[in-house]
Amino acid sequence: MRDRPRRPPVDPQVIGALRMPDNPEGPLAALLKRVAVAFGALLAAALIVYFGRNGYVDNNGEGEISFNDALYYATVSLSTTGYGDIVPFTATARLLTTVVITPLRLLFLIVLVGTTVELLTERSRQSFRIQRWRSRVRDHTVVIGYGTKGRAAVETLLGDGVEPERIVVVDTDRNQLDAASALGLVTVTGNATRSAVLRIAGAHQASAIVVATNRDDTAVLVTLTAREMAPKTRIVCAVRESENVHLLRQSGADSVIVSAETAGRLLGVATRTPSVVEVVEDLLTPEAGFAISEREVEPDEVGGSPRHLADIVLAVVRDDALYRVDASAVDALERGDRLLYVRKATPADED
Repeated sequence: MRDRPRRPPVDPQVIGALRMPDNPEGPLAALLKRVAVAFGALLAAALIVYFGRNGYVDNNGEGEISFNDALYYATVSLSTTGYGDIVPFTATARLLTTVVITPLRLLFLIVLVGTTVELLTERSRQSFRIQRWRSRVRDHTVVIGYGTKGRAAVETLLGDGVEPERIVVVDTDRNQLDAASALGLVTVTGNATRSAVLRIAGAHQASAIVVATNRDDTAVLVTLTAREMAPKTRIVCAVRESENVHLLRQSGADSVIVSAETAGRLLGVATRTPSVVEVVEDLLTPEAGFAISEREVEPDEVGGSPRHLADIVLAVVRDDALYRVDASAVDALERGDRLLYVRKATPADED
């Protein structure tokens, strides 16, 4: 048989920057669980000795072994103190000590030093998890910047059903990364303008990259770096000023959203028709009310008009080109077309 090729060890730089989501169990709960296991092992050993007390002798000559004596023996035995005042003298008792008490002693010691062992093995465990994640992750989403815009983007992805482990957040702020890790997201610490950081995040294998930095000049540099590394990956950027849109386009961004102007338009609309703003916010919230989604054309819909479907169709995507629903080019749907339509996220009585 041929030996399987061994995977190369994970770069220490990757272990320091890439962080897998932590166990949601709190430290107090973990501590209480270990204490419960330790006391359980202690009680089990004491009961075994007590019910088999005829096989034990007290060298102090105090007569029959009591439960307190059994508990005392279990304590000194599991802690490996072993004063030798209470010992098994029958073959059965010695067999029980060998087969049962010894494993309980090992369990007790493992529980007591569990925290130390866990700290010593954490680096190896993280290395294994990172290695497994990097070997499996494909077509994930990289979110650069976990500020207000980045958080909103992640919430939308999660609301659309994207699994948390398929979202990677890149930021330099440890507090922001801790918040992302609490949601089960994979995080990378570092400056996304560096290609090494984006490579750790797997940007070259991602299906989409969301650039949500706080500065427009940083967004341009990140987009240039990401486009050079991932020429076929879809890059979506957010900028504050519209005058920087062409810079993002030239840098390789597929879509650019001007956050300041978009907010300004909504503010202007809200002064005259606030209901329109409510509908827009409803459409942009995937987990409640109505939401805008995309789907493929069904076989029985081919040849028909998108305006006559049961779904409310807003646009049609054909050959990577977007057409409004009233465009003459999409009067008849074709195979491979994709529909942008309004779907119902929650029933009306739950809104």
